[in-house]
Amino acid sequence: MSSSSNGRGRASTGAYDGTYGGASALVSDPFDYLPELAPLRPAAQAGDWPAVRAFFTGLDSAEKVSYASGLLSDIAGVEGFLERAAAELPGDPLPRTLLARRYIGIGWDIRSAARAKHVSRDQFDQFHAWLRKAEQLLIEVCAEQPAYAPAWTARLITARGLELGQAEARRRYDRLSAHHPHHYRAQLQLLQQVCPKWSGSWEDAHGFARECASAAPDGSVTGALVAEAHIEHWLDLDSGADAAYMRGLPVRDDLRFAAEVSVLHRDHRPGWDTVGAHSVFAMAFSIGGHLADAAPHFAALGNRVSESPWHYLPDWRGQFTKFRKNALATL
Repeated sequence: MSSSSNGRGRASTGAYDGTYGGASALVSDPFDYLPELAPLRPAAQAGDWPAVRAFFTGLDSAEKVSYASGLLSDIAGVEGFLERAAAELPGDPLPRTLLARRYIGIGWDIRSAARAKHVSRDQFDQFHAWLRKAEQLLIEVCAEQPAYAPAWTARLITARGLELGQAEARRRYDRLSAHHPHHYRAQLQLLQQVCPKWSGSWEDAHGFARECASAAPDGSVTGALVAEAHIEHWLDLDSGADAAYMRGLPVRDDLRFAAEVSVLHRDHRPGWDTVGAHSVFAMAFSIGGHLADAAPHFAALGNRVSESPWHYLPDWRGQFTKFRKNALATL
């Protein structure tokens, strides 16, 4: 595919000035590289519901609410004050959705990120119990607020974890996309669902990613789904075949097109998902040996990086630093 056929242009990223630090200088915590998030973590850790609520109600998009609710779900202990808030505000979708996301986080921590064959029966039982608690809250929210994207996004996670199947996950995504057709956080969740590890197929995964990238407005981060799908495919291949796959020209050209219509497009405006999008493109091009293509993404990142998907590599910080140095030398 060629970006020129759609009249889509590449943005200038500037030149590397040689000032980036090493692996120890990398900033991978969104709370550190996104200043707008600064009030959320201390308020959550203090159990200050009014401050947490004020933060979320001050956000200007459903995308940001979904993004921040995912971060909040990883903060230990927040379920206590969220349970109280949900009980005190029964008509408000926010506390129930945030509580459901936290229950999902607790469940997934118990399950772990291991493949199913390495997860014990007791882990699965506890995992499913937490997800069912979350699902009950989310069912109520979605019935009351059918356009509430953060709740539907969370229900894509519970659908996957409870193994409700491809048709049900698609149904949930369709309900969300009817109101929010380019909701990136939801698209990331459905992409996981349609991969073979969750009973999907590579045809479905790559097809969904390309469909989303093609339909999205120029300059959105949605093109990063294409890189996410290729990295998922790479992870599923045996050693040797994985490297050959990423080096292949069809994969390179797919990544080039996706990057040019998204974060390298002149209409791209940096947002909360920009670091993650540049990170996945930088990794996908790097492990395929396409260092010149990786360079503009590293230049845009500087010392910032999303731990996902780089954490799939051993000593990922060291590898990020090495790939960055070699890629930027091509500029």
